[in-house]
Amino acid sequence: MAQETENNAEGTSQDHSGSHFDLVIRGERVLTSSGIRSREVGVRDGVILAMEPLGNGLQGDRIIELADDETLIPGLVDTHVHVNEPGRTEWEGFASATKAAAAGGVTTILDMPLNSIPPTIDVEALDIKRDVARDQVHVDVGFWGGAVPGNRDKLRGLHDAGAFGFKCFLLHSGVDEFPPLDPDELEEDMRELATFDSVMIVHAEDSRAIDRAPKPDGDDYAKFLASRPRGAENLAIAEVIERARWTGARAHILHLSSSDALPMLRSAKHDGIKLTVETCPHYLTLTAEEIPHGATAFKCCPPIREAGNRELLWQGLEDGTIDFIVSDHSPSTLDLKDLENGDFAVAWGGVASLQLGLSLIWTEARQRGLSLETVVSWMSEKPAQFAGLTGKGRIAPGYDADFSIFAADDAYIVDVTKLHHKNPLTPYNGKPLAGRVRKTYLHGEEIDFTTPRGRLLRRGMAEVG
Repeated sequence: MAQETENNAEGTSQDHSGSHFDLVIRGERVLTSSGIRSREVGVRDGVILAMEPLGNGLQGDRIIELADDETLIPGLVDTHVHVNEPGRTEWEGFASATKAAAAGGVTTILDMPLNSIPPTIDVEALDIKRDVARDQVHVDVGFWGGAVPGNRDKLRGLHDAGAFGFKCFLLHSGVDEFPPLDPDELEEDMRELATFDSVMIVHAEDSRAIDRAPKPDGDDYAKFLASRPRGAENLAIAEVIERARWTGARAHILHLSSSDALPMLRSAKHDGIKLTVETCPHYLTLTAEEIPHGATAFKCCPPIREAGNRELLWQGLEDGTIDFIVSDHSPSTLDLKDLENGDFAVAWGGVASLQLGLSLIWTEARQRGLSLETVVSWMSEKPAQFAGLTGKGRIAPGYDADFSIFAADDAYIVDVTKLHHKNPLTPYNGKPLAGRVRKTYLHGEEIDFTTPRGRLLRRGMAEVG
């Protein structure tokens, strides 16, 4: 494992001028913008200031030597996390969520505006959430605003207060305090966002199609899958595409699960529509065919679909139609998952995976001949670019010194009782995975899971004052 030493040589430990750094990391495997290279990385005041070929002898107060089986990768950026605090902190919370993130190599998360009470639909609610988060986060945290019926006049204020963009639903969100927009309301809100170049991120399932679909019933996953058909997702995505075309606004499709939508997404991008797309580990690593009866830990919306669908999602990632991968970490208490009865009709829909995403995707990707560089790009650089986090997502001079030390060949079996998630429930319990995060660094300091050092981020700014 990586070895850290303190440099106490006389005349150097207190000399921070020239080429002396707070931290130097040396190794044969550093993921740079040009691929994995032998490098020395020099960090001062939480920022990467130097990258030199290995052997150049950069000096620092602390020096870390990577082991032969370790790769230094940029901290991951997860732009889709439901922290649920305040109001539903028993589901998760800023302390537990950010510890889970750090353990999985994630150094920046963006919190979703719903499932907390109050939802983040005005500046007052954003201030409440920031006050709660402050002093208990172990990674950097930013916040999405919400677009709901009747708050159009609040959107610009949220934007000016630093919200990264706005989330909406096109059907019931699962919580009554965050109602959906109809398509015309979506269009009007998008016109508003276009005036200040914000982005609308959309849970795209069509309520009419789902209302007419068969109802979920009991412990049979196939019946639940039939209740959330691909057609409902496809219809809603088509609606978003056209409203983005008409308004010129930026739009983003959340948690794509239907591979049927890929051709129209590809066409929309070709037409120059301002459109981005994400998918999630559960759609890329799980299949409907393998979900047992009553296994409500697997329930999410839109749902995990068939194996053939999964293969096409991977193709969509590889050809660039899908831009990146984020968790959609959406935990709940155990009772809300109806574990006793295993009834998919009443169980809360959401997958808990924040700590596991990198290992999940790496395990699957390496079997497909994909490189670690590609995986990290999908999970770090590209989501950072989408969110406008210009100092995140790469190991390069001028970027934040957010790293993790990743042992790509380490194998382990998921033990839900050892995860930092507040509630011990994930569909991945017992699953063998490749790739282990050994240490994570935020602004050049190792995350110790005791001292919260995370910052609260504003759109376009370094942090909240």
